[in-house]
Order: sequence, then C-alpha cells, then structure tokens
Amino acid sequence: MSESNKTVLRNANAAVSAGDNEGFLSFCTDDIVWSTVGGETLHGKEAVRAWMKKEYVAPPQFTVHNLIAEGEFVAALGDITSKDENGKLVPNAYCDVWRIRDGKLAELKAYVVETGG
Repeated sequence: MSESNKTVLRNANAAVSAGDNEGFLSFCTDDIVWSTVGGETLHGKEAVRAWMKKEYVAPPQFTVHNLIAEGEFVAALGDITSKDENGKLVPNAYCDVWRIRDGKLAELKAYVVETGG
C-alpha cells in the first residue's frame, strides 16, 4: 500500500506542476480536508479548487527530496516555489503529510516555511 500511495501523490503533484488543477483534484476525495499549519483549513474539493485558482497564479514548482510512507500516510519533504499576486517568486521549504483513503488524497496537513531565496 505504501508504494501505491506514493504513486498517487507523485501523480497528483505532477498535475499541479503542469498547471492541471482539475487533474490534481481528480486524485482527491470530495470531502478532502486541507490544512496549512498556522493558516487556514479548507473543507471539500470545491474549497480546494477555489484556493488553487486564487493561490496558484502560475503552477508551483516542486522539488521533492523525500517521500516517506507508512500505512495510509505519505509525507513529502522538499522545496516549492510559487508566484505571489505580483508575479514575484516565493521560495518555501515544506513538509506535506497526506492521508490516503481508498486511493485518493483525503487529508493534508501542510507545514510551509518561506525561505526567502
């Protein structure tokens, strides 16, 4: 199960990097819970869709350094660069902890820290 869960996350992240938000959302449960530690919590696919439309002005670029899987959880550690509303690149370090349910992304707890360059 751990390897198949890693594959789900790899494919979902590839869709995001390609700017295919709908492709990413196809890997999510309808009742997904997306939490950013110290930030907001989104409930449901529609809330995630709206957030992605607003926040991903351009597709973010991921560098995943490690994927660690156990049971229904996959943790991704890496770097992500996105653009803010002014088009400025914003580099971050991140750790996403995903819970996979029935082969779909069901819950995210994201730890994201801006690195400043």
